Amino acid sequence: MLICIKAKMIQGFPKNIVFHINSTVTSRYATTVITSRVANRMDESKEIEFHVQIPKNAFISKFRMFIDGQVYDGVVKAKEQAQQQYTEAVSRGESAGLVSSVGRTLEEFKTSVTVAAHKKVTFELTYEELMKRTHGKYELQIHAQPTQPVSDFKVIEAGISFINVKGGLSTNALANAITKTHADKQAWVYFYPTVDQQKMCDSCGDQGMNGDLVIVYDVNRDNGLGHIKKSDGYFVHHFAPSDLPRIPKNVVFVIDQSGSMEGRKIEQTRTALIHILNDLAEDDHFGLITFDGIISYWKRELVQANRKNLESAKNFARNIQDRGSTDINEAVLQGARMLNAHNREGSASILILLTDGDPTSGVTNLEKIQSNVRQAIAGKFPLYCLGFGFDVDFNFLEKMSLQNNGVARRIYEDSDADLQLKGFYEEVATPLLTDVTMIYVGGTNLTQTNFSQYYNGSEIVVAGEITDNNIETFTPQVVAISSNRRIIFSKPNETMESTGTVSDDRIQRVWAYLTVKQLLDKDKAEMKKEALELSLRYSFVTPLTSMVVTKPPGENTDVLHKPKEGETPQRRHFTGGY
Repeated sequence: MLICIKAKMIQGFPKNIVFHINSTVTSRYATTVITSRVANRMDESKEIEFHVQIPKNAFISKFRMFIDGQVYDGVVKAKEQAQQQYTEAVSRGESAGLVSSVGRTLEEFKTSVTVAAHKKVTFELTYEELMKRTHGKYELQIHAQPTQPVSDFKVIEAGISFINVKGGLSTNALANAITKTHADKQAWVYFYPTVDQQKMCDSCGDQGMNGDLVIVYDVNRDNGLGHIKKSDGYFVHHFAPSDLPRIPKNVVFVIDQSGSMEGRKIEQTRTALIHILNDLAEDDHFGLITFDGIISYWKRELVQANRKNLESAKNFARNIQDRGSTDINEAVLQGARMLNAHNREGSASILILLTDGDPTSGVTNLEKIQSNVRQAIAGKFPLYCLGFGFDVDFNFLEKMSLQNNGVARRIYEDSDADLQLKGFYEEVATPLLTDVTMIYVGGTNLTQTNFSQYYNGSEIVVAGEITDNNIETFTPQVVAISSNRRIIFSKPNETMESTGTVSDDRIQRVWAYLTVKQLLDKDKAEMKKEALELSLRYSFVTPLTSMVVTKPPGENTDVLHKPKEGETPQRRHFTGGY
């Protein structure tokens, strides 16, 4: 898969001579290079800022500045080394550092440099991310800001099944600037807004465009073993079968109704819960638990999602009121008890916790709660934690989810919070396989290979090394449970797709990216050490590393840290090179 996004000079923007975005996607792995060439047309030196927003799940891997024939490269260092540099700067009476801000889906990168009169500077930022398939599609998000117009989107996709464009820059007048063509093996999206059009989108003005373009696409796929691509002794395997019977699910919703949920949060939770109940199938079983300092049950056991039970459950949901303290420990344990007491044969069990606060009653020690929950679930089903708002201890929820084969998701307190809740539920609404084991005879250094469940519209991605780069002895296979039967996916007589004779390190970078992400999820010192080593080897800016942005002598030097979820944005500088 190759996606090329290019931009040309657009008249009417005197500062930005060039703003290019080139994004190449191979095996659903996007490498995006943003290039901005800016001129100082004044008769005196001027500070010029480079400011872009990139996807939160991306790792910055390179930053360069070209000034007067000189190249200034950012360098990725261990966070401790960057901290030492910061400390030394502070001891000299200077300040240091640059921290990206956190939004729903984007992070900021900012730096600036002084440019002499009538001179130019070129900024070049590279970031990488693995595309995630959700609801049967991938979304490549490009953000264009004031005085940074983007044009000429060209998309080439091997076996693309559909492509669309959405986002604020695809509406109203700008919709006429988009042209799409689609053939069997290729698709293109061209975006050529005129100067006038660039001032007419919902969030545009005299400074030009300010908004998102999102390329939405999916690829043609078989319903067997999936797509495996190899290069230079590495492979990446995308597994997403869809021609499978739906598995009935057993789901328990554990809803925080403590005092901090008052007002809009509890209203949105009620609305979302009623929508979700409407989507349950008749062969599903479900339960509802609400909690503050006291645990409240709609029913003490799971019941079938028939019309009578659903109406009763919706009445229960409409009457959920905020009150009291927060006993997360007992609430989650009771949800696990209900699922453990229900016969799971031929079905998929799911536990979903929604909370906005820290535990304040019952067991309040976070590590003890995590230990209790891990023992109660015992690897039998996933726990999904939805953290409402920024007051919640998201790190605690994330760790508890990861320990129990689930994920944590932050629900933002916006007008569409109920749609965010419903959207998350839809991701896990249709289980197709359970107990998925990815097997690679002749493979080594594999990323995660065991998955408790696979859901319709999603995708399982595994990467690794091929032992001795020997394709002849490399045999991939997937074993899983579909309803009540064991099913095996394999292609014993078919060869994998190669990237060709030219050396291509992108498959290796997919492996490195996935490995680092998964190592960072595990709270063990030796795994953090390995994640740091890989981050430095592949120049990824991760929570363990920082990028020192070098500038000309006498200029401020910036340090870029990847922020944690919910971190407050801040910007500091220190003077001098390194």
